Amino acid sequence: MKITVWLWVLLAVGCTQKEKTISEKVDDLFEKEFKDGQPGAAVIIIQGSDTVIKKGYGLADIRTQEKITPRTLFNVGSISKTFVSNIILLLADEGKIKLNDSLLQYFPGFKNTLIARQVKIHHLLTHTSGLPDIRREFLDSVALLTAKDEENWAPILQANALEFAPGSRYEYSNPAFNGLALIIQQRSAKKWQEVVKERIFIPSGMNRSTITDGPHPEQGVAHGYLKSGQTFIEKDYGEEPTFAAAGNGGVWSSVEELANYETAIRNAVFLKKEIIDRSRAISRYPNWSDSLPPFIGYSWFISQSQAGTKIVSHTGTQGGFYADFVSIPEKNFLYVVLCNRPFPRKEFREKILNLIDVKENQVPTPK
Repeated sequence: MKITVWLWVLLAVGCTQKEKTISEKVDDLFEKEFKDGQPGAAVIIIQGSDTVIKKGYGLADIRTQEKITPRTLFNVGSISKTFVSNIILLLADEGKIKLNDSLLQYFPGFKNTLIARQVKIHHLLTHTSGLPDIRREFLDSVALLTAKDEENWAPILQANALEFAPGSRYEYSNPAFNGLALIIQQRSAKKWQEVVKERIFIPSGMNRSTITDGPHPEQGVAHGYLKSGQTFIEKDYGEEPTFAAAGNGGVWSSVEELANYETAIRNAVFLKKEIIDRSRAISRYPNWSDSLPPFIGYSWFISQSQAGTKIVSHTGTQGGFYADFVSIPEKNFLYVVLCNRPFPRKEFREKILNLIDVKENQVPTPK
């Protein structure tokens, strides 16, 4: 009888001490960070053919109390730049542009035409153009609330000089992607948002994703928030500068549809494999003189695990929206998180990668 009781106790203890799955560990991590009744997040992790987790936490809209789900649309911030980049690469493959074209071919209104001749399309894609961001010399915060791509790019045409020789250094540039969006429109003779919809969203199964083009709907999307004391204040379209400038951060999508996007990339649905591989390889310029080695492809940030596995990523931040997109193609791994309030993105990425036994060698990423 005593033996039976002790066996039962041992079995019970063993059950309570059973190692949690990755899904349970991720869930614990997000449950601890995002509380009910507050802005939150959606996360998806895919490893191989398995969806490890796909879940929403917190509220998409404090006013309506709408809850976040994996289908909730968030502003993805600078992850939008990868869509602009992919369309530029698609047009280049079709012979409609060349990546070595100078900006003068598309923007003859540059005040300093020498600048326009020096900077090439590929420099915009890699944040190595040297173009100064002088928008606030021409546009105040009120103007930036409604300034679209053209209005955000126009001040750059007034630049007197470059900050450094193109290709020699990295400096993150939002206006560069406003300019690229305008190049897409020139060569497509239609809104660049429509081009992305036709050439990427639809083939990739991103049927609910959309791109800012003027005022954005109040319903059907998450609202971004920043904390003020013990409350949250809304900080998104119409309340925070640059939301209307879509080329640098105008895509609204869900973790579910961003996973479809990555699947389409890996399967070469809208771009040839060799072009995708090039876009996700580090661009190395012969005149590079930055203190850090090069680490960026065509919009994608490229790092490695300590074991040498390639990690492809992009972050996004705009107003109260924070996002992280991390792909490890060799491991068939994807981690996407979209939040509508600030959160410790770098810390979360590290913890998620540690769960799959990957330690990333850090590279600079945009704020």
